[in-house]
Amino acid sequence: MPETLERGLAVQLVETLRERLLSGQIASGTRINEAVIARELSISRGPLREAIRQLVSEGLLVHRPNKGAVAFEAQPDEVEALFELRSALETAAARLAAARRDRKNIVALRRACERSRKLLATGREFAHRMDLDFHRALLDAARSPRITEQVWRVHQQIIVVRSRHDVAASHTDASLTDHDQIAEAIAEGQVERAGELMELHLDRVRLQMITSMTGNDAPRD
Repeated sequence: MPETLERGLAVQLVETLRERLLSGQIASGTRINEAVIARELSISRGPLREAIRQLVSEGLLVHRPNKGAVAFEAQPDEVEALFELRSALETAAARLAAARRDRKNIVALRRACERSRKLLATGREFAHRMDLDFHRALLDAARSPRITEQVWRVHQQIIVVRSRHDVAASHTDASLTDHDQIAEAIAEGQVERAGELMELHLDRVRLQMITSMTGNDAPRD
């Protein structure tokens, strides 16, 4: 296969594997079996290995000696650390978004909220993609590439770990209410309120996730 075609295929494979990781099709802690995936997708292992290297660099896969690439996994204390980092960065991003947003950003945030509500109303499982869409719209409004890069990495790692655990419908509904309120605070230019609401939102998600992982009785919404 020509080198340019291999590179193009590798880019496609990155997104294919990313979606499987974020959706839980490849569960947190699962070893990536190159032979099985290559056979399933009818591809050579060269582009697949390139895609795996890219996802290792992003932190969605982790290289384990004598085991190869494994889907990112974390224990409760590591999840707490991930949320500490994400909260510090994304509360700052929410404040920046409220200060820097334009009309296009406001429309994108509100549309992300509307799409999420429509999906929830259908009774279908809430898709991780809807959550990513909202937070991406917020980060776009913040106009801080460094913050965006780090939040995006940590957010996706959290989704990979969280995909193995149940999320109550009441928690999802409460999270969407958080999104609605954050979007409106940003739209109205309420800098401090946007940051405070984001901090509360991420604390809610953290508590729900830790509760699900440990089985301890704690508020889920």
